[in-house]
Amino acid sequence: MISRRSLALLAGSAALVSGLGIIPAAMAADAPESTFDRIKRSKKLRIGAIAGGEPYYHKDLVSGKWSGFCIDMASDLASQFEAELEIVESTWGNAVLDLQANKIDIMFGVNPTPKRAFVIDFCKPLFTNAFTILAKKGFEPKSWAELNDPKVKLAVDIGSSHDQIARRLCPKAEIVGFKTADEATLALQTGRVDAQILVVILSLTVLKKNPNVGQLIVPQPLMGTTTNPGVRKEADKQFRDYVDVWVDYNRGIGQVREWVTKNLELVGVQTGDIPPAVNF
Repeated sequence: MISRRSLALLAGSAALVSGLGIIPAAMAADAPESTFDRIKRSKKLRIGAIAGGEPYYHKDLVSGKWSGFCIDMASDLASQFEAELEIVESTWGNAVLDLQANKIDIMFGVNPTPKRAFVIDFCKPLFTNAFTILAKKGFEPKSWAELNDPKVKLAVDIGSSHDQIARRLCPKAEIVGFKTADEATLALQTGRVDAQILVVILSLTVLKKNPNVGQLIVPQPLMGTTTNPGVRKEADKQFRDYVDVWVDYNRGIGQVREWVTKNLELVGVQTGDIPPAVNF
């Protein structure tokens, strides 16, 4: 049986160890490895990627090779750690869950929202993506106020930043939700809605694939959402802080814009196609 005196001595020893900053081996073994340390140890950076998410992500169905500006960004970040890029196929809807479940280390191209910030951390913005609309022929609203009308039908993909901006700026309009942005585009193409809300990068890409789907309009005042890397919430913020520095550096030297415009060109969008009011 352990005496009270022995217990007191053990408690005192523990306090001394703690005060000296020494962590017992058993306690150290139980501490979760940080993302930063795991990448440095394993030499692997795990990212989520979206098939069909051009120009953010593109997967060649024949070779299985990935491309897109998010892949370029992730490859550069991996190179800073001298790590191999490991790509885990995901969806926009599952990316946050994949971060929480420790399936991936980072997700590029995420729009930060207060709700998402409860469960993951966001790094600094890569760029601001302006909200635009694809409008049917003959429908040419100049402002969000003109869209905020009960006679107007707006298509959005449910739960997206497009959905959120529509409900905030156009609460009087008839907002028609679809599971995916592609389904919302089809609704516009078949005349079931007057317009679809999309960020400018996606609008430009859709129009290059199908110029007859509608016309691109940038409603005033200019509204936008930032595009950020998302990372897992953890006590050790080394990885998030490092990505912040990496973002600042690459934005400062114009590299982020180069990655974006280069991949827009791959889907047929030239720099001259980007509306003057929009700047990456």
